[in-house]
Amino acid sequence: MNLNKNSPIGIFDSGIGGLTVAAAIKKILPQENLIYFGDTAHLPYGEKAAESIKHYSVQIAGFLAEKKCKAIVIACNTISAVAFNDVRKYIDKNIAVYNVIDPVAEFVAAHYPIQKVGVIATKATINSRVYAKRINKLSATTIVTSLATPLLVPMIEEGYYNNNISQAIINSYLSKPSLAGIKAIVLGCTHFPLIKKEVANYYKNKVKIIDSAHIVAMYIKNSLEKNNLLKEKTGGKDIFYVSDYTTSFDESTKIFFAKDVGLKEQRLWD
Repeated sequence: MNLNKNSPIGIFDSGIGGLTVAAAIKKILPQENLIYFGDTAHLPYGEKAAESIKHYSVQIAGFLAEKKCKAIVIACNTISAVAFNDVRKYIDKNIAVYNVIDPVAEFVAAHYPIQKVGVIATKATINSRVYAKRINKLSATTIVTSLATPLLVPMIEEGYYNNNISQAIINSYLSKPSLAGIKAIVLGCTHFPLIKKEVANYYKNKVKIIDSAHIVAMYIKNSLEKNNLLKEKTGGKDIFYVSDYTTSFDESTKIFFAKDVGLKEQRLWD
């Protein structure tokens, strides 16, 4: 496969959550061309069977590979936890594949080696215990406590955040006994940076909020630089696809990128 510095970076997620990662990458690497795919036809992934998640993810990754992406970013914690290995096996070895869990696990292990850290995420991510396993592999003394928060993704996808309704739901989750005494909390879903302010409100800024988007973007920048794959020239354009067009997704892209991105519908399934 003929890949070079000017080849695009592919990013995919089940919906709008991955836009937080895409926006962070664009901020840190403004010269890069992005191709984004949101599988809006099948969201949320957090409640789906592992085999379904793997099936959808491999097909989307294949679509991005056909677009000659030099790297593919799995901008979803659920997919990263369940299907990363399947995507890596399926995709050409010349294409770098990144997940959003490993960079965060490295950050937590380095900064909270003897403290209690909470993780909130979808059921699929929490049930996989991927954060606890990867953090404790790097730092056996970090105490990791996890909580599934299944209402948050559909709430965010429907635009319910930064209001009284969303704050009440978030407060209900964060008040669970398992999260008592934490020093930091990992927003273990790429949708959750959109509720970062509300999480901070609950903790009154006394608990560190770990937002994966910036951490992942810096990790990708360093990796591409190390492999001499950073695009040098400016110019080009980003392309955004969804498997099922929704007005809410279109509006979300405008919020993140401050312009109409010309959202395209691309059905990969019959």
